[in-house]
This record gives sequence, C-alpha cells and structure tokens, in this order.
Amino acid sequence: MAVQAYLNFNGNCREAVLFYAEVFGTDKPEIMTFGDSPPNPMYEMPEAVKPLVMHTRLKIMGSTIMFSDVFPDSPFVEGTNISLSVVSKDLEELQSVFNKLKEGGTVEMELAETFWSKGYGSLKDKFGIHWQINQSDEEF
Repeated sequence: MAVQAYLNFNGNCREAVLFYAEVFGTDKPEIMTFGDSPPNPMYEMPEAVKPLVMHTRLKIMGSTIMFSDVFPDSPFVEGTNISLSVVSKDLEELQSVFNKLKEGGTVEMELAETFWSKGYGSLKDKFGIHWQINQSDEEF
C-alpha cells in the first residue's frame, strides 16, 4: 500500500505537470482528459471541459505525485488543493481503511467500482483531510 499526494489545479494542470516533468527530468506524462472518459448518457459533457486533465502522474525522486484539474464550478482554493491518495492492490484492505477514515467524516464518493478501478472512493475525514482510496493492480 502507498500514500501519495494528489494535486488539483484550476484549469492549468497540463501546464503545471509539464513544467514539473521538465524541472525534475521525468518522462513526459500520460495525460487522461475528461473527454477521454466513457460517455455518460445521463450527462452531456460541455466541450470546454473535455480538454481538461482528469488524471496524470509523475514519478518525482522516488515518489508518485498525481495531478488533475478540478471540474469547472467545483470548489478550488489555491494552497488547499491537495489530497492524500491511498493506493493498494488489496481491495479488502482499502475497504477497511475507507470505513475507518469515514467515521466522523464526510463521504464524497462511496468506495465503488469505476471505469478505471475495481474500487475508488473519496472522503474528508473528521480532521478535514481529503482522502482518495484507489485500488490498482500497478505497483507504485
């Protein structure tokens, strides 16, 4: 299991991650945009949202740092635009961590299967810390 930082940006994520890749001499990142996600028949995504970064990551000095743009009209406060992401292959372990972290906190998205993971959920714990819980078969 790994805990990784997840940085959010307000429409300039692509610029930021390419800058950090250059600064730290990493490989050019693979970038998934909101437009790359499967269509949702219940919601037509606005054209202006499609090129925004839904997810990317860099390996920086031995640590994985993840990045995304916030969805337009989502809350964004520069300086508090970070969450911690717990990543593991073990879905049962993640469910246990999620259940403990949500006690006294606020669930933003229940831990459930998504198109990118067998289990993903997000919450703010009772201390106001934002967490993302994500099952992945990849080693980090």
